[in-house]
Amino acid sequence: MAKEFKYRGHSMKELQSMSLEEFLKLVPSRQRRSLSRGLSDNKKKILSQVDDLINNSSDQPIRTHSRDLILLPKMLGLTIHVYTGKEFVPVEVKPSMIGHYLGEYAITNKKVQHGTPGIGASKSSLYVPLK
Repeated sequence: MAKEFKYRGHSMKELQSMSLEEFLKLVPSRQRRSLSRGLSDNKKKILSQVDDLINNSSDQPIRTHSRDLILLPKMLGLTIHVYTGKEFVPVEVKPSMIGHYLGEYAITNKKVQHGTPGIGASKSSLYVPLK
């Protein structure tokens, strides 16, 4: 039997039934400050899209450039596509992600995989036959 995830002693059902003001008391100070200062128009638009998805009136995926959006309990189970500077990466919201920023789960850089060095890349490669 899997252990039920709790955020600061509250179950996910309790968190989803809380108002935003009650949830603000649980999150760390940086997130609390960000949410208490109000939401930008882009963030309000994303939250309205989340509400539409929850109410099943829309089936379009949520795509956003807003990496500083804080994940709220009502976003649980949704897949949000976050822009990394090159592409949109799907992020599925899980209970352990609540209270974190959306950009933390969409990495902006990739591992460098170098190939073989080209002709003239080093002094020794000057003497390699061209085929």
